[in-house]
Formats: sequence, structure tokens, C-alpha cells
Amino acid sequence: QVQLVESGGGLVQAGGSLKLSCAASGGTFSTYAMAWFRQAPGKEREFVAVIRGSDSTTYYADSVKGRFTISRDNAKTTVYLQMNSLKPEDTAVYYCATDRLRVIATMKNPANFHSWGQGTQVTVSS
Repeated sequence: QVQLVESGGGLVQAGGSLKLSCAASGGTFSTYAMAWFRQAPGKEREFVAVIRGSDSTTYYADSVKGRFTISRDNAKTTVYLQMNSLKPEDTAVYYCATDRLRVIATMKNPANFHSWGQGTQVTVSS
């Protein structure tokens, strides 16, 4: 079982930036797909971004495309989410998730991920 620990959340003004980190342990990191999801109060958990293990192909939700960048450092077994031009609607708890998925289409569904971090709060003020 892979363990994930997120960090980097906080309070930021609209237009600002934050960088989230997710440190993984307990698995073969380089082979795992790593994803970020978020959940706002009263809403379902939604896909944000994913980076595939085999070739680091990335995929983003339309709502964050061009503003967020996902990356991974296999040597540090860490995945990052750089968030720029933040908007109040980006406010949510952000979760890191991982699993041995290969098909990008399957990586948008949170039910396909079986290892999750505890989440980190991101609050964007207007």
C-alpha cells in the first residue's frame, strides 16, 4: 500500500499562486499514475490533473488547463501541483491519489484510485 502526504496548501488572494506537494512512500513510484483531485464543500470530488508513470504524459481538467501544472520527481518520489492565477472557485480540499493505471481516460475517475492522501486545504479569497 502506498502512503501519500500532501503539503503546501493555504490561503491566497485571487490571482496568486500556490505549489502543492505530495510525497509518496511504500511503492514503485515511477510506475504509478499520480493525480490531484479536489473537493469543495457540498460538492463531489473532482478531477484536477494527472501524470502517467510510464512516460509522464499529463492531462488536465478544462477548468484548470493553462493555469495549473502537474509534475513529478521520481528520485524524490514526489508529485507537485503548481497553481497559478488562482480563482475563488479553486477553493477546495486538494487530494493526491495514486494507482497503477495506464489509460488516461481511467485516471479522471476517483473510484479508480485506491491510495489517497489526507488532503490539504486551499482557500482563494476574492
